[in-house]
Amino acid sequence: MSRLKEQYQNEIVGAMTKKFGYKNIMEVPKLDKIVINMGVGEAKDNAKLLDSAVADLEKITGQKAVICKAKKSVANFKLREGMSIGCKVTLRGEKMYEFADRLINLALPRVRDFRGVNPNAFDGRGNYALGIKEQLIFPEIEYDKVDKVRGMDVIFVTTAKTDEEARELLKQFNMPFTK
Repeated sequence: MSRLKEQYQNEIVGAMTKKFGYKNIMEVPKLDKIVINMGVGEAKDNAKLLDSAVADLEKITGQKAVICKAKKSVANFKLREGMSIGCKVTLRGEKMYEFADRLINLALPRVRDFRGVNPNAFDGRGNYALGIKEQLIFPEIEYDKVDKVRGMDVIFVTTAKTDEEARELLKQFNMPFTK
């Protein structure tokens, strides 16, 4: 079992119950899934870029990535419906906690001029979105083998009803929010 999941079961449930006064242990919010999305708009011209993005995402998450296709045609972007323009991975269970642990404790501190993540990036329903500008912050990516620096979106989906509960949950996971 990952260290983060163990911490959740032992400490976080108690702290959250005390703060929000839950009557039942099943009311305590938990991490449901983490979705990592990488949009590769240049893939419409060069299919090899998408392959390298998929390889990077699979290396980072340790799970097979799914290729996303365009839902609508947009003439201004020279984009047709059905063209491959990105990739995503949905992590659940053990791999989710493993990735969250690596993101919070290894990758985020490696970001240049890092002061913390935005504490207001919640969607109103207890989910948190985080944008990463470069994939190089992950230790799995070898600097010499990177063809192009790409960013990604990381979405933490929780079972929390409000943003306040979700913020507290992520704070308990040591998410480095700015003050």
